[in-house]
Amino acid sequence: MLESILIAGVDEAGRGPLAGAVIAAAVILDPAHPVEGVTDSKKLSAKKRERLELEIKQHAIAWAVGRAEVEEIDEINILQASLLAMSRAVEQLSVKPAHVQVDGNQCPSVAYSVEAIVKGDALIPAIGAASILAKVARDRELVLLDKQYPEYGFAQHKGYPTKAHVAALEEYGVSPVHRRSFGPVRRLL
Repeated sequence: MLESILIAGVDEAGRGPLAGAVIAAAVILDPAHPVEGVTDSKKLSAKKRERLELEIKQHAIAWAVGRAEVEEIDEINILQASLLAMSRAVEQLSVKPAHVQVDGNQCPSVAYSVEAIVKGDALIPAIGAASILAKVARDRELVLLDKQYPEYGFAQHKGYPTKAHVAALEEYGVSPVHRRSFGPVRRLL
């Protein structure tokens, strides 16, 4: 296959939550094996995302996941941590892309030509596939964090600042997996 047609789609999950890592994925789809139903992960049910995740991993030319930890988010801010997670995902690809397309309006620092596409997860199948892999990986991780810290309800709200999550923070205090630089958490420190 000609390297010049290999385009990696990149997206992240977890910019808004108060807890957990931000996780990004990079996907190079195989034009010979399109995956039906791929779109912005937020428009899909959890069950549909999990089904598509398996198909994407099975049929993609390459896929990888990158992350930035809570400590990195607090140190460099969520935007920079998101871009860092994206560049880590691209670096992990087993096949090198000729070009990278990223969801949003900011580009991570990568060794390839790169463009940002606003609403790219709904417009570009490879970015939509990356959004699905990132979201499924992050949701799984929050379910595991829920087992470690059951009092916060991570399995339900995935770390987002819901009323229940903020109430749990006020009742139980800040856990090691909470982002200390985020307002609702910072106020309690």
